[in-house]
Amino acid sequence: MEFVAALRPRSSAAVPCGLLASFVSGETMSDSFREVTSVSWFGRIKRAVGGVIFGLLLIVLMVIGLFWNEGRAVQTARSLAEGAGAVVSINADSVDAGNDGRLVHVSGPVTADGSLSDPDFGIAAQGLRLSRSVEMYQWKEESKSETTKKLGGGEETETTYSYSKVWDDSQIDSSDFKKPDGHQNPPMAIHSRVFQIPQGKLVAFDLDTPVLDRIDGDKAYSLSANQSATIKAAYTGTKPLSIVDGRIYLGNDNTTPALGDYRIGYELAPLGVVSIVARQAGSRFEPYQAQAGDALLMVDTGNVPADKMFAEAVSANTLITWLLRAGGLLLLTIGFALFLSPIGVILDVIPFLGSMARMGTGIIAFFLAILVGTTTIAIAWFWYRPVLAAGILAAGVIAAAAVYYLGRSRKAAAPMATPSTGTAT
Repeated sequence: MEFVAALRPRSSAAVPCGLLASFVSGETMSDSFREVTSVSWFGRIKRAVGGVIFGLLLIVLMVIGLFWNEGRAVQTARSLAEGAGAVVSINADSVDAGNDGRLVHVSGPVTADGSLSDPDFGIAAQGLRLSRSVEMYQWKEESKSETTKKLGGGEETETTYSYSKVWDDSQIDSSDFKKPDGHQNPPMAIHSRVFQIPQGKLVAFDLDTPVLDRIDGDKAYSLSANQSATIKAAYTGTKPLSIVDGRIYLGNDNTTPALGDYRIGYELAPLGVVSIVARQAGSRFEPYQAQAGDALLMVDTGNVPADKMFAEAVSANTLITWLLRAGGLLLLTIGFALFLSPIGVILDVIPFLGSMARMGTGIIAFFLAILVGTTTIAIAWFWYRPVLAAGILAAGVIAAAAVYYLGRSRKAAAPMATPSTGTAT
């Protein structure tokens, strides 16, 4: 795998693209230019050696990561199984001191004292959480590179940088642009924020931040034109303010945004029924420490039975396990590809040979990743689940032996079933 951005050019040249585009299409390409960098064969070999070191490190880390993932999956599965067997469903109407320290399941409506508000714009709402999302119109740099192998092993990379104005919810640092002149972004003075109730009630129980943070259900909160006067009264900025499509727009013309204009939208998590699985601590809830190792604190919206909440958690654990396995195998492939990359660079003296070599090393890297990854997972199974792994291995051996002996018995029976031939007298 070639990392073009990492090379240190021996020579470089920046070529504006606007003039070239005017000859091709009759109009000027806006805000883009081209840079050509080159590196010698020896320079590429040095870079490939660095890739070997990084590849080895990546391989080691992925082997450790795959092994750890199997242990994490087993611990979480055992903790969920332990919790499913210990959980007690209780009524939210009263607090029973006899359940202190136990893993409980409770459902009920969430209520809050007071309302949510965004003091910067004077917006108030009834709910669990009010989220402000801010976007600013600003410059963004994009690059596209094309690399060409040269006879003799050298390499030339042509990179085209283009600039466009986009809406983005975070500050884009224009000082890092390849061509910052003419593309300076103003500082982002208004940022996204979350306003959440500090405490809530679930009938007789108190809800604090660890539980409230886990409640989902945020929905778009559209502003109306009737709120415009209140919002303008609270707003202390200098940009013109208007309500457009249920959002705040800061700027002169929303149809033709200017650099530094803002779009501000809101989401609201409404108050409603939630279900909780957690350790009861007086009138509050906190994580339940399972003997298997995990701390259990699950929150779902709606009236969800305990068995369904645990089933969903088991499914989520399985999904995470497979995603981490797939990610580990992918990174293992990259690691082995980096480890084998010097072969392709050395043969790039004749570009055709280098391309063929990279194709071959890519296939080898893939099979090595599968071999090492699956072996690591298998060893982890024996380490974390020895009884289950031994059972699967024994079942496999028995199945293989059955197939073997069945095949032998059929071969032995075949000569006996062959009809004899003779001569009539």
